[in-house]
Amino acid sequence: VQLQASGGGLVQAGGSLRLSCATSGGTFSRLAMGWFRQAPGQEREIVAGISRSGGGLHYADSVKGRFTISRDNAKKMVYLQMNSLKPEDTAVYYCGADVNSILMEPVLYSRQIDYWGQGTQVTVSS
Repeated sequence: VQLQASGGGLVQAGGSLRLSCATSGGTFSRLAMGWFRQAPGQEREIVAGISRSGGGLHYADSVKGRFTISRDNAKKMVYLQMNSLKPEDTAVYYCGADVNSILMEPVLYSRQIDYWGQGTQVTVSS
């Protein structure tokens, strides 16, 4: 499974960005997906996760109400809509795929991830 993240950039605080993760190889509908981020000097952390079916969702407390994860199984894409961005959201964002998930179980932890994308930089200026 190959993952390609895109959509990062520089945005002012309060602005929005939409990240996309294109997948190839494997059977996308059997993959639970997650977005993670890693700021300099910090560990990689979960931002949002979505189950194979799309019906199971998980968000980090820091992004609840601001970020929305979604997937399009026909296009083999997963998205992260980020609104009301804050400087503390600045990080490299990664998408990841879990090949061993249960149908309604979203990605919760980085240890679940079997495949990673290359990361896309998000910078939020104050």
